[in-house]
Amino acid sequence: VNRILQSAEQINNYGKNLSEIEGTLKIALPDSILIYAMQPFIQAYFHEAPNIQLVINSLPSGEINQAVMDGTADIGINCEKKHYPETIIHKSLGTYKAILITAPFTDDNLLDFITPHQRKPFSLICNEPDAYYQLEFNKYISEKDIILNTDMKVQSIEAVKKCVMNNLGIAVVPSYSIEEELKIGSLRPVKTEIDNKFYNSIYLYHKNKWISPQMELALKLLKKYV
Repeated sequence: VNRILQSAEQINNYGKNLSEIEGTLKIALPDSILIYAMQPFIQAYFHEAPNIQLVINSLPSGEINQAVMDGTADIGINCEKKHYPETIIHKSLGTYKAILITAPFTDDNLLDFITPHQRKPFSLICNEPDAYYQLEFNKYISEKDIILNTDMKVQSIEAVKKCVMNNLGIAVVPSYSIEEELKIGSLRPVKTEIDNKFYNSIYLYHKNKWISPQMELALKLLKKYV
């Protein structure tokens, strides 16, 4: 069915330039990237291909590979993973850091995350438990023997930040998602020994996927704006 639809789309768009082509482009990505990194891309895309229907689905990081594999997404955008299926082509978009954050009024005496063998009265709040930066932090505190309270999982990066602001726990988040909060002091960074570690953001698509004109444009603009 997909091949028939692709053939019909190729025929319909034959000889047209980008401003004239019609069709759909489906992108799957985590909400942190959608909220904080995608706006310039979306504006540029609609400027160059105004007749393309852009379908953007916010999915948990762990579901994006599958969305690309089963064809429900043409392109996935995600944080770095340790492993990818052989049928997936993945390429780096850029790098970012992850920062441990707490409420601004947290007692300084509780914020030593360098010294080993401690018990901390915090829950770790997250919305992407299988994100690579989250797994790296979990590994870090495990090796340090720093024990936290039970984890708390919420649905979005905004919910994570609100929970931390209200002193419900601590969180590790991508640096690009908290620039404004750090600037105004509504969140506070906590020092760790992995503060300077860089993580990759990546885009991915199925190796057998037909690269339509709208998909080719998206890949070009992602490299420029995201």
